[in-house]
Amino acid sequence: MMTGVLCGLLAGALWGLVFLTPRLLTAFTPWELSIGRYVCYGLIALVVLAPGWRRTVSRIDRHDLAAMVRQALAGNIVYYVLLAYGVQWAGIAPTSLIIGLLPLVVTLMGRRDHGAVPLRDLRWPLAVVALGMVCINVDVFTHAGTAGAAQSLAQRVLGVVCAVGALLCWSWYTVDNTRYLKLQAKFSSAQWSALYGLSSGVIALGMGLVGLIGLALFGVRITGEAGAATGRDWSVFWLVNAGLALGASMVGNQLWNIASRRVPVTLSGQLIIFETLFALLYGFVHGRLWPRPLEAAAMVLLVTGVAWAVRQHAQPASKAPAAPDSRPLENLHP
Repeated sequence: MMTGVLCGLLAGALWGLVFLTPRLLTAFTPWELSIGRYVCYGLIALVVLAPGWRRTVSRIDRHDLAAMVRQALAGNIVYYVLLAYGVQWAGIAPTSLIIGLLPLVVTLMGRRDHGAVPLRDLRWPLAVVALGMVCINVDVFTHAGTAGAAQSLAQRVLGVVCAVGALLCWSWYTVDNTRYLKLQAKFSSAQWSALYGLSSGVIALGMGLVGLIGLALFGVRITGEAGAATGRDWSVFWLVNAGLALGASMVGNQLWNIASRRVPVTLSGQLIIFETLFALLYGFVHGRLWPRPLEAAAMVLLVTGVAWAVRQHAQPASKAPAAPDSRPLENLHP
């Protein structure tokens, strides 16, 4: 079990970098960040699939293609665009704390699935989480007001909305992906992760080509010293996104797959908290700041509420016989 816990911790450490990237590449738009990351992810996935390419492709049908496209959009591209806007407008701490509600939201979305518990048994964990959300919003809007700019307040509101949208996208992807994996067994978790990574890369590449055509026709290209002065260093852009695609998308997913097979569901749900905690740690280190009181309170409340909810959800399942098609949660993150 300790191996699974260590893998879950390392996966969370890699996933936490996702929240730092928009801060490191502030000169680039969230759309550019999404395109760059998933083009790199698609290329890496292609390399992973290359040895058994013909055998893997021969097993893909139209249902698999539909699943790959919708999961690539919801769990990767749209999710990451919303996350990047949330980080750039609201900050790393609020965005990571909101998305840290993933285990709880997934529990609610899957409440009719096998092993689900009645919502009345989650009332106290939900109350703790709600109090944490209150702390986040009070902190965000209080400090937005002290900035003295109406536009800053509006951006922070939109940032929180984008973070909630990212949470919903990722949660829907998680439930859809888990259910789909239960229905088919022709792909391993590594193959399926690579397949929807490849589909993400194809979609991102198409978006990038459309953007380049639009820039060539209507945009103004800034290169050389003028381009460097804007902070749009493309060599750094591709280096950071390639590292993120390899670490967070490819290696992080595989570490999570190992963890999900080695620890009980209750513990695996709690391991997701490592992502939120590492994201907050990276944000505070990058900003050279200590968490404000409300941020610290929100961290404690959300971690407590989510862990409590996952435990409440898993306890009945541990007493009941497993469903014939039950499998551990895999590929929880893109």
